[in-house]
Amino acid sequence: MTLEEAMRTRHTVRRYTDRKIPGDILEQLRERIRRNNEEHGLAMSLVTENTEAFGPALKLFLAKGVRNYVILAGGPGLDEKIGYCGADVMLFAQALGLNSWWVGGTYSRKGLRKNAAPEAEKILGLLALGYGAVQGVPHKSKRPGEVASYEGEAPEWFAKGVEALLLAPTALNRQTFTLRGEGRRVSLACDGGAFAGVDLGIGKYHFELGAGKGNFDWA
Repeated sequence: MTLEEAMRTRHTVRRYTDRKIPGDILEQLRERIRRNNEEHGLAMSLVTENTEAFGPALKLFLAKGVRNYVILAGGPGLDEKIGYCGADVMLFAQALGLNSWWVGGTYSRKGLRKNAAPEAEKILGLLALGYGAVQGVPHKSKRPGEVASYEGEAPEWFAKGVEALLLAPTALNRQTFTLRGEGRRVSLACDGGAFAGVDLGIGKYHFELGAGKGNFDWA
């Protein structure tokens, strides 16, 4: 499965089976995380067979069977990079046959801090991974015209990028994107409150994947 295919088939999954993730898949995930950390100065880490990411109530009613997760962490001011790289790991995991859930706030901060890498100055959430008890359903999405505009007739790559952008998970599924295009120049803003930086990074990754990085330049 390609990353593009993964983007179109991935949906949020909050309940997981007890099937273990094979060692070769875990190694591929660790290498993908390592490369992202090295390139962007982050401190993401993969935690396996561990249930400390959620408190008792959430494990009982919401986060059932979550035992594997990526801690999304880095330094101050790196929110956008964490969103961008987290999206890469999320879709890479989907391409490997796993399901996922991007968790921005309903987790145990004590549990994540206990299991985070020593250099993780700022933790911005987690990415739950595993084999879903269900495959999830598409989230409610805005129409392209509600988030994007192009000066003149929009090229095909721009339309594909907008379509991909609207597949991105965002805080509370608000999709508070403002996308503008003119010629090869594209700008993206996000009014997502405390999660704006992370959502912006996720959105940029999705747009690039749909539009093709070689077809445009970020303004």
